[in-house]
Amino acid sequence: MLQLSLLNRLVPVLGHTARSIHSSTGLLFRSTPVLCAEPLKKKKKLDPQVVKQREERKRKRLEKQIRRLEKNARQLKPIEELEVPMELIDEQAKRKRNVPKPTPELIESRALLEKQWAKYRMQETLADYQLFDRIMAAQTKALNELKLESEELYQQAIEPDPALVPFHAQGPVATPPIKDYEQPDGEYIDVSRKWE
Repeated sequence: MLQLSLLNRLVPVLGHTARSIHSSTGLLFRSTPVLCAEPLKKKKKLDPQVVKQREERKRKRLEKQIRRLEKNARQLKPIEELEVPMELIDEQAKRKRNVPKPTPELIESRALLEKQWAKYRMQETLADYQLFDRIMAAQTKALNELKLESEELYQQAIEPDPALVPFHAQGPVATPPIKDYEQPDGEYIDVSRKWE
């Protein structure tokens, strides 16, 4: 009985699953898996030429992997928003439009239209510059005449007008923390792709 209880204690310690031989629980005969062992094999003496070839092949494989990594290192990470969806690539033939070649008359009329537009815009810009120059000259002349009449009125005229550009500032823009505010619990799941 002493040996049986010792066996029951050792079986779980050995980490093997024990099988019960007898169906009744009173006998408790158990068997453990057979542990087979064999002596270590002797190392085979390899031909130095074969060893050298293996090392050479291993070195070439590593060099090839390094070259591949260096080539891929220059590639930038793709931006998912700028990638063209595969559906559009598949439908490219359907979506392609046959644009007729422009005739020489059409090309000439477009070039003439562009020249007319450029001339119009140049005249408009030149008119704006001239108007600005006339306004500045009139203002300068008026201020000089005012200075000759009254120095006090001239000083009042050149002072900046606070009502012209209304500006008002109110305290700090950052809000102070709310007292006794309990932040709601939430889960943040990062779905962005990882690039190694």
